[in-house]
Amino acid sequence: MHYLPIFTDLNGRSVLVVGGGNIAARKIRLLNSSGANVKIVAHKLCKELQILQKKDKIKWIANDFHVSQLKKVFLVVAATNDNKLNKQVFTAATYYHKLVNVVDNPVFCSFIFPSIINRSPIIIGISSSGTAPVLSRLLREKIEALLPTNIGKIAKLAGQWRDKVKQKLKFSERRYFWERLFTGLFPSYVTMGNIRKAQEVLVHELNNHHSNKGEIILVGAGPGDSGLLTLRALQVMQLADVVLYDYLVSKEVLEMVRRDAEFICVGKRAGYHSISQEKTNDLLIKLAKQGKRVVRLKGGDPFIFGRGAEELQAAYQAGIPFQVVPGITAAIGASIYAGIPLTHRDYAQKVIFITAQGKTNKNNIDWLSLACERQTLAIYMSAMKAAEISAELIKHGRSPQTPVAVISSGTNKNQQVLIGQLKYLEKLSTNTLSPTLLVIGEVVDLHKQLTWFHNAN
Repeated sequence: MHYLPIFTDLNGRSVLVVGGGNIAARKIRLLNSSGANVKIVAHKLCKELQILQKKDKIKWIANDFHVSQLKKVFLVVAATNDNKLNKQVFTAATYYHKLVNVVDNPVFCSFIFPSIINRSPIIIGISSSGTAPVLSRLLREKIEALLPTNIGKIAKLAGQWRDKVKQKLKFSERRYFWERLFTGLFPSYVTMGNIRKAQEVLVHELNNHHSNKGEIILVGAGPGDSGLLTLRALQVMQLADVVLYDYLVSKEVLEMVRRDAEFICVGKRAGYHSISQEKTNDLLIKLAKQGKRVVRLKGGDPFIFGRGAEELQAAYQAGIPFQVVPGITAAIGASIYAGIPLTHRDYAQKVIFITAQGKTNKNNIDWLSLACERQTLAIYMSAMKAAEISAELIKHGRSPQTPVAVISSGTNKNQQVLIGQLKYLEKLSTNTLSPTLLVIGEVVDLHKQLTWFHNAN
């Protein structure tokens, strides 16, 4: 993140603008709307600025720029067509520790103007860090179309009651109160202009608020690409007080979680468990009993080889409320991103999901049924047992020439897909990245025709 997005109070503060043309006028229009005291240095003013000067909306203090003009200003804008002067303003302002923006020149900016959505007091700023301002404008238009026009009124009315809510509710209870209010009837009445009814709803919710009971929400984070999160998963992640996550949850996905949530890694790897399953269960229950909304993020789908059911069984026994948000499991996501359909009328009428890592080493796998032709095997956590898988399938009748794919870090930018035959599976699986998914079956041959992910990047 090259620029930190902040909102600054310019009301009554002095801002120096060097330049008097139409570009300067555009920035001054924005500065005036925020209540800034605009001081202009320019040889002449455009018509719009002349009108503002006559109305005492701006002060024309000089024709030429001098460093002394920086002494009592909060920030500086240079908007001239003189590159040498613009650089001089930037250098001087930087020396005196003033925030400075040289219009249309990101190199000489210590702050930039974002594309703004104004639903005062709700303000949304969108920036491309100076790289693609037109893209920022297009994004602004899209978001603007989604926002209710009355959202500013909702915020203003809520602001009038903020102190009363503080007096009535504990800090830990306030967020839940506001979330329930903003997702209930309150905004609907404001939209209709029935402020009296909206206030009645607010008072009723405040007087009937009960201390929040904690809950556990099990969320499938998908195979890695954050774009594969469900809408419900994203909504829940934005409401989390604390997030317990696995190693399989990508950094991209974690960045979508509410910023001030507490993050706790309870990941496990084959052969090494940082936290036992029992301790994870106990931690989930402990946090929920503290009245927290606990989001348990698990890679893929939480009910497909993710031990999600075990964790919710513990929650059930402890009397903790819970819910589940499904996710795209790794076998589906990784195979599709590799261009491999798990079923196809000409090659496979059945797909079997299995894991190479069980609770014990004695899984009693029915190798004979797995070795049948015209079916696809999607094997999770398979890299360490590639030799055994290959040997057993061939032993029980599967052709050594059966196509196989070893997919590492599926759906992520560093996804790796290795294609070969069943008899070479052990060699293919050597030194692969984790996590790994193994796909066995004739459908793998379609990878040549259907691969798309790397071609698109």
